[in-house]
Amino acid sequence: MPKQVDHDERRRQIGDAVCRVMATRGLDAVSLRHVAAEAGVSMGRVQHYFATKDEMLLFAFNQISARVGDRIGAVHSADPRTYLRTLLLELLPLSAAARLEAPVLAAFLAQAVVEPRLAAPLREGAPQMVAFVADLITQVRPGGDAEQDAMALLAFVDGLMMQMLIGQVSAEVAVELVDHQLCRVFVAAS
Repeated sequence: MPKQVDHDERRRQIGDAVCRVMATRGLDAVSLRHVAAEAGVSMGRVQHYFATKDEMLLFAFNQISARVGDRIGAVHSADPRTYLRTLLLELLPLSAAARLEAPVLAAFLAQAVVEPRLAAPLREGAPQMVAFVADLITQVRPGGDAEQDAMALLAFVDGLMMQMLIGQVSAEVAVELVDHQLCRVFVAAS
């Protein structure tokens, strides 16, 4: 009986290898050769699943995005203020999983600046995240421009993630800064 091959699992394994290469050696190190070596497979197998480096990067980004989405989806609180705080903190490299993924996300963001195909998923997902955060803000603080506040908070967290990655801001200070920004947002229209 022929061996059953789980093609989705093989793609995920290669995607994980892309993430590990990016996290440890940077975006420039992502090549068929390096990814194949990291995944413990032949270059031919990598090429079978991904024709280009950009395809590998996009797949790896989607993998990480799904993981982040799952973690955010697991965040629950009846209190919208607590929910928003927890959500924003989950976007920072505070947990072990987020610390592994953040360098990959940062590298992907940098590449997306010059590669429109990689930027597309970021643009497409942004309005939903802004609307979700704006809704949480409105539940705590009716009035004001919740959408603008949501955009500002998400941009703030993106920048804070970068500062954490380069060691400019510690985890403790990052949490304090998120709390500070949330206080500002929640009293802005009060």
